[in-house]
Amino acid sequence: VLALAHSAPDLTPLMCRAASDECRVTRHPTPDTRIGLAQDRAFSFYYPDNLEALQGAGAELVPFDTLADSCLPDVDGLYLGGGFPEVFMDELAANESLRREMREAIEDGLPVYAECGGLMYLARSLTWEGRTQPMVGALPCEVEMTARPQGHGYVRLQATGDHPFFPAGSEIHGHEFHHSRLKNVGDVRFAYRVTRGSGIDGYHDGLIYKNVLAGYTHLHALGAPGWAEGFVKAARLHKARLARSFKSRRLQIQNHAVVNKGGKYV
Repeated sequence: VLALAHSAPDLTPLMCRAASDECRVTRHPTPDTRIGLAQDRAFSFYYPDNLEALQGAGAELVPFDTLADSCLPDVDGLYLGGGFPEVFMDELAANESLRREMREAIEDGLPVYAECGGLMYLARSLTWEGRTQPMVGALPCEVEMTARPQGHGYVRLQATGDHPFFPAGSEIHGHEFHHSRLKNVGDVRFAYRVTRGSGIDGYHDGLIYKNVLAGYTHLHALGAPGWAEGFVKAARLHKARLARSFKSRRLQIQNHAVVNKGGKYV
């Protein structure tokens, strides 16, 4: 391993750090989109490099608490990382208002990237130690915790033609470690073909529903070049779509505000 590491070329810094003269990566001078970051006791598995890559692509990260916050922050996308949702499933289920708002936002096209624990949270329900609790209900599947790992180790994936961030055939590296499996999976599309690892069913990973990409694989920005840019672009497009929709509704209201009453317009 050391010999291989010494043979590798130097890595380009992922993004600029303060007072660094070595960085050559272009950053957005000011963020132009907001991505909500589930960051609490239930969801805490994030590579700092991934967060920096999203910021470098033009995102402002907006932390929120899935256990305590009753509503979503004003954001253009959501990043739901890994963690232990099974340990906190009672508290997650009790926060019904947040689950409902997240489900409605997803139905309205909000871009969401979810890994492992995030995937579990977006399912219809989560079962652990003989107990079942409702989750967000955005994805057509249920989650069951198991005693043995269902996936553990490095993962190699190929992007399908349905992948929202990568061209078909792109190879992506990551890792997985999950003690859960999906049940009663509905008619879904997959973002990845698994060439090494387990994923969701041994052959595929990355459920796609509307603008949601949710899988068991944990990605690192350096092992998935273009991931951060693709995710931020999706959030940016969603923001623009909502702005156009708002402008259209405002024009409709203005056009209907003038009503003819007895020959007079009011």
